[in-house]
Amino acid sequence: MVQIRTACATLALVGAMVGVAAVPAGAAPSGVQSTTRATTCPTGWGSLAKTDAGATVAPLTNVRTGQHTCFDRMVVDVPGAGSGVGYRVQYVDRLYQDGSGRQIPVAGGAVIEVRVSAPAYDPETGAATYPGRVARPLPGVDLTGYRTFRDTRFAGSFEGETQIGLGVRARLPFRVQQLDDRVVVDVAHSWTATG
Repeated sequence: MVQIRTACATLALVGAMVGVAAVPAGAAPSGVQSTTRATTCPTGWGSLAKTDAGATVAPLTNVRTGQHTCFDRMVVDVPGAGSGVGYRVQYVDRLYQDGSGRQIPVAGGAVIEVRVSAPAYDPETGAATYPGRVARPLPGVDLTGYRTFRDTRFAGSFEGETQIGLGVRARLPFRVQQLDDRVVVDVAHSWTATG
């Protein structure tokens, strides 16, 4: 009889432990409100062209990217330009290089043309200040694991304006910010308001 009671007690204890283990980590006990909430992402950016007429002779030196909860980001660095860097950022059917008219293939479901009103060379000497090569991916940019960005292509610098192709998953909303010494392009992961 003692063995049966010991066996029943052991089974009850194992059952209780299995029941606790089945509750997902971080799950709130019944009757307790969870403080975990979905991230609210900005909306209203739209997908129409965004422009600023500023211009600078300060040369572009770097293009970098980053991942955020709600969007993927491209930053174009123009040291010494202050907040005077102009831009035109828009969706295009195809990317064509200024000057030559050559089509540059860009992978992705949609293509954003990023034009920054700054040369990728020293205006006095003509020496390149950015190591990009026409029709090649941007140097140092690895898009592995990005939710929105798919491809980048350097289209060159012509008459003081630098042109970049950004391949994205689909035509998604984006915004452009002009900050000191840089232009920032954020492309949302979706049209919805959560990340």
